[in-house]
Amino acid sequence: MKAIKGKRLFAGIHPQGRKISGGKPLEQLPPPSEVCISLSQSLGRPAVPVVEKGAKVKRGELIAKADGAISSSVFASIAGEVADILKKPAQGGEETFIVLKASESGEEFRFPPLTDPSPQEIVERVRACGIVGLGGAGFPTAVKLTPPCPVDTLILNGAECEPYLTCDHRLMLEFTEGIVRGARYLKQALDAKRIIIGIEDNKPDAIAAFEPYPDIAVVKLRKQYPMGGEKQLVYSATGRKIRPGKLPADAGVVVQNVATAYAVYEAVEQGKPLYERAVTVTGGAVSEPKNIWTPVGTPLSALVAFCGGEKTAPKKIVQGGPMTGISLPSYDFYTHKTTSGLLLMSAEEVSLSEPTPCISCGKCADACPMKLMPMQTDFYAEAGDYAEAAKLGGALNCIECGVCAYVCPARRPLIQSIRKTKQEMRKAK
Repeated sequence: MKAIKGKRLFAGIHPQGRKISGGKPLEQLPPPSEVCISLSQSLGRPAVPVVEKGAKVKRGELIAKADGAISSSVFASIAGEVADILKKPAQGGEETFIVLKASESGEEFRFPPLTDPSPQEIVERVRACGIVGLGGAGFPTAVKLTPPCPVDTLILNGAECEPYLTCDHRLMLEFTEGIVRGARYLKQALDAKRIIIGIEDNKPDAIAAFEPYPDIAVVKLRKQYPMGGEKQLVYSATGRKIRPGKLPADAGVVVQNVATAYAVYEAVEQGKPLYERAVTVTGGAVSEPKNIWTPVGTPLSALVAFCGGEKTAPKKIVQGGPMTGISLPSYDFYTHKTTSGLLLMSAEEVSLSEPTPCISCGKCADACPMKLMPMQTDFYAEAGDYAEAAKLGGALNCIECGVCAYVCPARRPLIQSIRKTKQEMRKAK
């Protein structure tokens, strides 16, 4: 189906794409000798271990079971032995990990493939395989497939609007058919009437790859950040607006990332649990940027080594994208289901300026795609008044896209203030 133009957003920014790994086909990382798999692989509760130290496991075997609906099961990403179950530092805190030592058996577990599955069978298979949103949010996909109200539209998010990241782009080029088949299963589970895929116009080859499918409406999105945000994507692709505090389902839409759709295809037709994903390793400080099929729990150092090591000493290491990712002090961390990228950024690619007092220019509010007041959140959060920070700044409606921090001439830590406010408000409840 010939691509149509999406609606324009009247906020956001236009950063340089820096898609330096876009022409690199996906490569398979050799199984690491050891993986550390976090039990916190989605929004909600951590999974509960179902193995003990010393247990032998196959790749794809269940090692931790979801604890309730808002949680996701965790699977062994290599065949081997459970070496330990312990707490380790992770993004923003501490998480429980299952440490696996690799064996040479190479044994693998798969669920039986489903033939002509019913909507309920699709949902149950998605839940059993531990599939979560692979665009970064990590919300359990089975929950999104049972919305509280009817939906008529499934939107596939192929925007990949974050600078540097290219793993979704490669998936769309190399695994087009699998993404389409997965989308059809998602549509069936939702009882939706149509499928739309939104792709930014800086990926004409990906747009062309989906145009031959008559049941997929391709929307060519303007290159603009954060075009991949759910509310922004829904508006650009359909013209529907989602009010603050509401979900896309309230507008009759469910949004799924293209990588999630491919994982659904693998789960339904191949019985494959979610134990690996595509990751972009890039930046000015890495020797050879690549897109890599990576087992969950892989040490970041193994990814760097697979890319030829450092070209220069990085000034900043980021897990995720440069706008929404987390800065890390070292490579002593591990990939999660939601890890889309690892950036080794050189001095020329980062700002080393220290924050200065707010100059009340209002640029953060002008650029905010959610029409919030980030400077108010930052002011009151710094004073420790998180209730006012949430009320006057609108922090609870923030999508944490990072636009405000990007445009701030004072280099205020706006996203950190917003995240801290959300954390404190959750504690207060």
